[in-house]
Amino acid sequence: MNEGGRFVAGPAERGERLDLALARRIGTSRARVQRLIEGGTVLVDGCPRRKDHALHVGEEVVWTAALLTEAAVSLEPEELPITVVYEDEALLVVDKPAGLVVHPAPGHETGTLVHALLARGIGGGHGARPGIVHRLDRDTSGLLVVARSEAVYQRLVELMAARRIERTYTALAVGRLPQDEGTIDAPIGRHVRDRKRMSLHTVAPQRAVTHFSVVRRYAGHTLLDVRLETGRTHQIRVHFAAIGYPVAGDVVYGRRARPAGLERQFLHARRLALPHPLDEEQRLVFEAALPPDLSAFLASLETTSQSR
Repeated sequence: MNEGGRFVAGPAERGERLDLALARRIGTSRARVQRLIEGGTVLVDGCPRRKDHALHVGEEVVWTAALLTEAAVSLEPEELPITVVYEDEALLVVDKPAGLVVHPAPGHETGTLVHALLARGIGGGHGARPGIVHRLDRDTSGLLVVARSEAVYQRLVELMAARRIERTYTALAVGRLPQDEGTIDAPIGRHVRDRKRMSLHTVAPQRAVTHFSVVRRYAGHTLLDVRLETGRTHQIRVHFAAIGYPVAGDVVYGRRARPAGLERQFLHARRLALPHPLDEEQRLVFEAALPPDLSAFLASLETTSQSR
């Protein structure tokens, strides 16, 4: 089999299982394709998917066989500064710092959150990203849950699909939103021309719903409490850019230049609430304080607003 390739799902692949479609496309056995998928070397629109993922027209499937060995070799524990806010026999909850990639990927084969947690016993899901149920962008800080076994991973995936895992973010939008609260219900998919970006302009839309409420208005910004109903890639960033109030510091979907004093996008996963996967009578709720860099930027906005 060749070392890798890509294809965009067409009408013939609509609803077809990922492993079946890929095996047919590259002319190999379904079992071998499943090993690639389990190794995390097959991506659908930039994200690993299960072997039984039902393809949508327009989704881009990319496979790189060489990464299977590289990912396996690089999965060694590393000493990295990680804050674990909770752990038990089933899971861990981590307060991820900005700048840290969640799992190995091309260009980030080491130094990820996965590497930092390997010694604590994480597992389940894709081989190259054990225990990772959901992720945060590299420059987004805050809370995420990580499984310690396949059974717990599968249950957390089910809870996520059933929208029983609540994720709330603190975001700072550029501009002053006129309404105090609202919902953005707009489907998201890969951009029709730029496959590295997510967009409302896509041939493979997936439902995306974001709820928000205003916490505070500044002279040129609005501080928001944002709750995800769905969890599409870059959902918050894409949605607020689409309504004309991009996340401050987001140079991909917002303004090209960051405001002075802000070195990343102002987005922090501040609250995580979920039923315990082994005992759903037990409800887990976690809060993560705003990191110092974002707190300092808010303080500078406060000073500017008072001086006007």
